[in-house]
Amino acid sequence: MGKKRVLVGYGIDVDAVANWINTTDGAPQNPTNVSRGVYGATVGIDRLLKLWDKYNIKATFFTPAHSIESFPKQLAKVRDSGHELGLHGYTHEFVSQLSAAQQQDVLTRSIDVLTKFCGGKRPIGYTAPAWSTSKELIPQLAAEGILYDHSFMHHDVQPYFAPDSSESWIETNHAKSADAWMSPMTKIKPSKVVEIPANWHLDDWPPLQPIPGRPGAQGFVDTSVVEKLWMEQFDFAYREYETFIFPMSIHPQVSGKPHVVLMHERIIEHINKHEGVEWMPLGDMAKEFLEGRMPGVEVEGGVES
Repeated sequence: MGKKRVLVGYGIDVDAVANWINTTDGAPQNPTNVSRGVYGATVGIDRLLKLWDKYNIKATFFTPAHSIESFPKQLAKVRDSGHELGLHGYTHEFVSQLSAAQQQDVLTRSIDVLTKFCGGKRPIGYTAPAWSTSKELIPQLAAEGILYDHSFMHHDVQPYFAPDSSESWIETNHAKSADAWMSPMTKIKPSKVVEIPANWHLDDWPPLQPIPGRPGAQGFVDTSVVEKLWMEQFDFAYREYETFIFPMSIHPQVSGKPHVVLMHERIIEHINKHEGVEWMPLGDMAKEFLEGRMPGVEVEGGVES
């Protein structure tokens, strides 16, 4: 067995109020839900900053521009503590539901807000709200010079170059003859945007965020279950790979809760028992891959059309 090198980090989605008021049709939001977002931006951020300080961790805070403009003092704490700030829409808009022009407008405004907030330093990373993406996303990120994305799931513990969105497929449509859809996906081609993969199984929101009335979001999973799931993924990767990345996705309004903070302490301490572990922001993981210090993989699939 060779020398292990493991890059571990947290991507924190500071959705705050933004994800709740993203009702998509302008419908009014329940003020109690909005209060949950305020909790995340205040209590949640403070607790996570204390946690990162305890373990000497620098993380990536993917922050809707709405959160920065609505809670500037709180996000200044994040910035001034040396954590990375990344893009996450303006009001947590679901990219898949926007026109190409709307996507570009949101991206342009978000880059502008984060750049000004960080004293002229442009953000280098992006994660799509709800990991809801589009065919335009990667080309738009590439055109804006964004170094990496954290939205796709072609792999789970290896970095790679995100596909350039030129691949195509045909959805089944039962209103047509079967011949209309029986064609293979076309060949995947890489972009120049690094992908630090997303992973629903390393996300605190689905199991731990109660949303009454929404199926599958009861939110009261025992943290020992989630902890075991996350640790088993790490343990498998550590057994199977000499080098890998392990990005975890969390939200201050979820992971700022007392029982979840304690879960993260146990996870961090478990990971830290392993040789070769380095904690870093997701942006640094992307640079390690781009500069050849972390091998990663090449995404393959599809056929020439």
